[in-house]
Amino acid sequence: MIQGLYETHIQVRDLAKSVAFYTEVLGLRVAHRDPTRPIVFLWIGAGKDYMLGLWQEETNFQPRHFAFRADKEDILNYAVDYLKTRDLTPYNFLNDGIEAPMVFAWMPALAIYFNDPDGNQLEFIAVLEGAGRPELGVLSYADWIDRTTQ
Repeated sequence: MIQGLYETHIQVRDLAKSVAFYTEVLGLRVAHRDPTRPIVFLWIGAGKDYMLGLWQEETNFQPRHFAFRADKEDILNYAVDYLKTRDLTPYNFLNDGIEAPMVFAWMPALAIYFNDPDGNQLEFIAVLEGAGRPELGVLSYADWIDRTTQ
């Protein structure tokens, strides 16, 4: 019955500023502005396969987390520069000051994080081929390759 996740919603403090961030900085497209509520829906990707809803909430704002699916090669070769050229700070899951993607060995998946202007934690993630290795925890991609190709 369930084929995937179609949409998710997050809170933002300033709807116009957030729409500008998600469209001008990240390249999402406006799908619909609801004139009766403080919400804007954005298309993610080329078609109408995925949607993000931005709700303006000034008094009870609660930052959230979600991930954008990306290609492994894009995350490895371009994600950090992509983020930096947009004045965004990339960080890994450990937030240890290293601006390099890391592997969640239990999945396995490669990921790099960044924040939107409201502090919502965003992520680029790519599921890797092969079986998960939860005993390895979270590690660099190079360590993942070294430990899984022996």
